[in-house]
Amino acid sequence: IKNRGEAAVLEYSQRFDNVQFKSTKEMLVSKEEIRKAYDLVEPKYIEILKKAKDRIWSFHLKQKSNSWISFENFDSILGQKIQPIDKVGIYVPGGRAAYPSSVLMNAIPAKIAGVQEIIMTTPPAADGTINPYTLIAADILEIEKIFKLGGAQAVAAMAFGIGCIPKVDKIVGPGNIYV
Repeated sequence: IKNRGEAAVLEYSQRFDNVQFKSTKEMLVSKEEIRKAYDLVEPKYIEILKKAKDRIWSFHLKQKSNSWISFENFDSILGQKIQPIDKVGIYVPGGRAAYPSSVLMNAIPAKIAGVQEIIMTTPPAADGTINPYTLIAADILEIEKIFKLGGAQAVAAMAFGIGCIPKVDKIVGPGNIYV
């Protein structure tokens, strides 16, 4: 993927995700796809996702560190500066292992830390769709760039910045032998 770029990402996506795209731009989830996800999920489950978001947010908020400075004996200055990463990529499993909680548990700490941009990748079904619960979880957290891409090719695309998939500073998420 580092050497062949977008062509390799598209090839591996077809080979391993069983879905064919003409470009990485086609992998970007549209606002319309997110809107349709809400039509597929019962409102009670949307409320459950929102409640889970609030609880996870409350937990991670307690972990937030602050910058500080201390003047010791007027001859030393001690301290630490806390500064968020600019871009984080989150990998969210799909298929039989589609867990919207993976979106919440990986994106919320980044949001609390002040990460400016979160890129999400998740494997699509063979018809090119994404699990609607996963999309709703991402929408609740206002993740704007969601790509229909799974496996090691997704991780590599975020690591190197391939096509319209941005290069990120850190990649997080659960995974298996392929990821």
